Amino acid sequence: MSGRVRSWCSFALLTASVFLPRSAWTQQMSKDDRERLQQMLTTVTSEVSKHYYDPDLHGVDWAARVERAKEEISRENEWGAGFADIAAALDGLNDSHTYFIPPPPPYRIDYGWEFQMVGTRCLVTHVRPGSDAEAKGIKPGDEVLAINGFQPTRDNLFKMEYILRILKPQPELNVTLRDLDGHERQINVTTRVKELRHFQDPEWVLSDRRRFAEDQQHYLRPRAVELGDALMVVRISAFTFAPSEMKNIIHKANGHQALIIDVRDNPGGLADTLAYCLGVFFDREVKIGDRRDRNKTRPVTAKSAGKDAFTGRTVVLVDGNSSSAAELFAKVIQLEGRGTVMGDRSAGRVEESRHYMYPMGHVGYGASITGADIIMRDGKSLEHVGVVPDQIVLPTRADLASGRDPVLAQAAASLGVNLSAEAAGKLFPYEWPPDNQWEWVPDTAF
Repeated sequence: MSGRVRSWCSFALLTASVFLPRSAWTQQMSKDDRERLQQMLTTVTSEVSKHYYDPDLHGVDWAARVERAKEEISRENEWGAGFADIAAALDGLNDSHTYFIPPPPPYRIDYGWEFQMVGTRCLVTHVRPGSDAEAKGIKPGDEVLAINGFQPTRDNLFKMEYILRILKPQPELNVTLRDLDGHERQINVTTRVKELRHFQDPEWVLSDRRRFAEDQQHYLRPRAVELGDALMVVRISAFTFAPSEMKNIIHKANGHQALIIDVRDNPGGLADTLAYCLGVFFDREVKIGDRRDRNKTRPVTAKSAGKDAFTGRTVVLVDGNSSSAAELFAKVIQLEGRGTVMGDRSAGRVEESRHYMYPMGHVGYGASITGADIIMRDGKSLEHVGVVPDQIVLPTRADLASGRDPVLAQAAASLGVNLSAEAAGKLFPYEWPPDNQWEWVPDTAF
């Protein structure tokens, strides 16, 4: 019981000090509004009971959690607080792929800076030019000591990002930073909020989502750079592209002695795309793992690309943001001895999920629900564990500040290619993601 209470309380504390911009979601609620929230809670939690891969729900007293959320909602005065109550109920499962998806608000947000875990530290990685973050002096390499009073760690950063980007976007963040000289400072950083003025028009919403999907397709495309005949470097931002794109890349790669696959900052993607990308590295069918759902366990495999398979030396790069399908990709390469994994320990968010969505006016709400756990060939799950690289290589804070990439440089050196950290950092110029990049996740995905 104490574990469940701590899980609930930790999530409640993380959401307690955050707030929404003025919108429909912060308006005072009527009795009918609370009833709508109660229906949302019932719908979402019922879907979890029906579809979650473990019918015992990890021993969680699910009925008690739902009842508590119901009681909390009955006392709330704002939509945002009710959304947090529903999210907290699902958070009790401590499952990276099971979470509440609230109706989208009538605005988009841009914090103007990016951060992630590097080893045990949370570091700033990019700052958007012209943003308030840049004006306030935030720089790549700064260490993030606290956001809205909470210290980011490997255990809670994913939840913090979910809250800040999906559940309760912030018009301002209170941030405590430590710069390269060791000086600490606390600042308030204003978020760029873009109002969606035609949000009430269903045709406009459909058109906007179409434009967003096109932006995502460009942002998440695989990119490749050839470094002579000795090496090709491929950056896979997500496993959401058509297999034909990877086929074209591997066709070019076969003219090279070695290949680096960079899945750093890759959040996962589609099972079919993952299977194809693994198949191009083997001359035989290879087992990804055992897919365990609520009814059975069955093997999941990747078919060989046959004569088109890449046979040269291979290195896979991972970091603390490599999640789900990216982790499965790296782990299979590692377990099969097909290549070397380098970088930082991956996120440890590895399961198969599906989105269950329901209409609410011309928008919708729902939940991502884990339908299966994946047990690797070594008999272990990567959930909450991640992939430990064969070689731990971390960028320093000074590397981030200067745009150097020592991880890619060391990977190239291990393959006999001289590539400086400065040059490595320029191979793939950083591209800022489209607004609200969390929406990319496909319907059924790793």
